Amino acid sequence: MAQIQFKGKSFVQNHHLLVKYHELIPKKDKSLTDKVSLHDNLIIHGDNLKALKALLPLYAGKIKCIYIDPPYNTGNEKWAYNDNVNSPMMQEWLGKIVDREDLTRHDKWICMMTPRLKLLKDLLRDDGAIFVSIDYNEEAHLRMLMDEVFGEENYRNTFAVARVKKNIQEREKVRSANFGYNTVVFYAKSDQCLIHPPKRPHKKSARWHAFDAPGIRKTMEYPLFGKKPPKGRHWMYEEGKAKEMIANGKLRKNDKTGNVQYLLSASEYTLLDTNWTDLQEYSSRWDFPKGEKNVELVKRIIHMLDEPEALILDSFSGSGTTAHAVLSLNREDGGNRKFILVECEDYADKITAERVRRVIKGVPKTKDENLKNGLGGTFSYFELGKPIELESILSGDGLPTYKELARYIFYTATGEEFDAKALNEKKSFVGESRNYEVYLFYKPDIEKLKNIALTLERAKSLGKSGKKRRLVFAPTKYLDHAHLDELRIDFAQLPFEIYELAR
Repeated sequence: MAQIQFKGKSFVQNHHLLVKYHELIPKKDKSLTDKVSLHDNLIIHGDNLKALKALLPLYAGKIKCIYIDPPYNTGNEKWAYNDNVNSPMMQEWLGKIVDREDLTRHDKWICMMTPRLKLLKDLLRDDGAIFVSIDYNEEAHLRMLMDEVFGEENYRNTFAVARVKKNIQEREKVRSANFGYNTVVFYAKSDQCLIHPPKRPHKKSARWHAFDAPGIRKTMEYPLFGKKPPKGRHWMYEEGKAKEMIANGKLRKNDKTGNVQYLLSASEYTLLDTNWTDLQEYSSRWDFPKGEKNVELVKRIIHMLDEPEALILDSFSGSGTTAHAVLSLNREDGGNRKFILVECEDYADKITAERVRRVIKGVPKTKDENLKNGLGGTFSYFELGKPIELESILSGDGLPTYKELARYIFYTATGEEFDAKALNEKKSFVGESRNYEVYLFYKPDIEKLKNIALTLERAKSLGKSGKKRRLVFAPTKYLDHAHLDELRIDFAQLPFEIYELAR
């Protein structure tokens, strides 16, 4: 397989592995739910590379459909390369606006996309797929990069979407030949990915159609209405099925031509090909900033991989169109799809989340009756928090407090809201989730940590197990599986390999 080459490739190939896990901090005041939870619809404010890494513990291999609309790298978008990659060359790139005169703008764009695509692939289900909106500036590079990350055998198609029509005034010559459309590139995670082919409404009346087909099966050359099929051909169905169709009036012999015909039912839809220019890429029907993606476009994408419980991820969420599309589909068919949005810009609350709030509650001035009354639903809003510093913990510097670590492991393990009031450090009790009572044996002291382990004595100190199993975090354990099962304990080694210090 041909590989894409670009400046910085050797430095970003495995950068996604070096990105630190970060805390996801719930913001109750910005959420629209009774109880903030990582199992809810999610809006996450923060760098999308770090946010994707933070989502891995809970959502790896669980996302059905990913739709992203990354910067097209036109030179006019004012985006800057901000990944802190350990390379002098790439450190020079940090924070600098990528404009059209930048001779490395394509390299920077590919370097930005590479680790994000790798994390997105890790989040996808084996039967999932990713759709990427793009234009001519980076489409060729995107295809090569996606071939490398997802495998060229998993490329499925490219759809053409109408661009917003622009007046060119009286100019006789234009720079780009891409007059009418942008594209959506579609890759599957694996050959397990099956789609519902998209359809468009189509009014076609019922008609009579020839009943013969290319001859490959002798058993289907039986006589019908006193005649055999034409030479080299056979009938379309087995004899039993043909007799059933005759009885139902759906198979006949044409009195004028003598041909055997079957009734082809009226069709309400026709399959849509890769020409999606019936949809514009952007919509002007919504009172949010220019650049809002067309809701119908995103709905069509989601519906191709549809299932009522699907998880949909958009890590370049902008004005929140993907959430709008998910909630709209749920209202239309009673589904329970969920969305995860990630937005790095400061407008994540004021624009992204605000639009979702209004879509859920209702938009009085819209002509859409469903939207006017509100599409319903909830979402939990999170900010990207501090990194979990493996190196500092192993060295004994900067150890998190008991509460900080308890909050992190509770979110990571359960995806549910941490209740600080439930915390009881003396009893090593962190909190209770839907499935577990969670415990943490930990001290923010490197010498004490070397000697902390889940022993039989500590396990029994937790008391008699109730209806739920106990999820116990500790640096290491001195119990076998038989004792753990007897005490209804699931052991989870702390994510920092602190036990190595005791060796």
